[in-house]
Amino acid sequence: MPLATRPEARPLAGIILVDKPEGFTSNRILQRTKRLYQAQKAGHTGTLDPMATGMLPICFGAATKVSGMMLESTKRYRVTAAFGVETDTGDATGTEIAKQAGPVLGVDDFRPVVGKMVGCLRQVPPMYSALKHKGKRLYELARAGKEVPRAARNIEIYDLKIEACDWPHLTLFVHCSKGTYVRSLVTDLAAQLGTIAHVAALRRLSVTPFEESQMVSLETLEEAAAEGLESLDRWLLGADAALVDWPAIQVSDTDSQALRHGRRVFVSTPVTEGSVRIYDPKARFVGIGDLDDAGAVKPARIFPL
Repeated sequence: MPLATRPEARPLAGIILVDKPEGFTSNRILQRTKRLYQAQKAGHTGTLDPMATGMLPICFGAATKVSGMMLESTKRYRVTAAFGVETDTGDATGTEIAKQAGPVLGVDDFRPVVGKMVGCLRQVPPMYSALKHKGKRLYELARAGKEVPRAARNIEIYDLKIEACDWPHLTLFVHCSKGTYVRSLVTDLAAQLGTIAHVAALRRLSVTPFEESQMVSLETLEEAAAEGLESLDRWLLGADAALVDWPAIQVSDTDSQALRHGRRVFVSTPVTEGSVRIYDPKARFVGIGDLDDAGAVKPARIFPL
């Protein structure tokens, strides 16, 4: 009996917004999605912890060129904190290290502290994180029972709202800058109230500029894959979908070809400087360019047709 051959990998270029289920690593979801799409190359941006659910952008092929830009995106979460128990990881997957009976707190107790946490803050990253210390991941050191000093970092909380309060649980909506650790936010909130807490549930609602409604579940993707690649591809977004907030310019076919060969071209545009999205006369995405003060655009990242 002949051995089954693996389908030929496709040179895709696009973005899929997977609704990551609980209990899976981001890399496992990446590999499963890559296999479903039969993609040659894939990468994810904005790792989610295994216990977390929600938006995990996965970029295929040339779209991985924008993944680094998406790391700068703001993010929105729904988090449920459980008060009175502290864990070593800061979430429900960890080992309990402290317990506190503490007073029962209500919405009126939380509201003033939550209000003070909106704005620019200094936050110390948790030991259970992927940051490095002398070449080692912090979580590797933490698992070995070691704790090292971590420098506080600047973050910004754009919005923080109480959605539900049912002691000992508090559910919050969080809109935050890159580099924010929601586990640390929960720990810091509890400390300001003289108590302890950990993350009981966490869901990432969106990664700017994408909306929650654009997510697709792994189950839906698997059902679509069973119908064929055409059915699966309808969930695929263009690489430029990650750049919709950038100014856009259109160039001629001649200039489009020049940009694809690494040459700068002169353009007429109200935008005077910075990075722009470039499209050809057929509205096809050419790539990203940098405008200079002479009115020329220089190719920065070019995408295949």
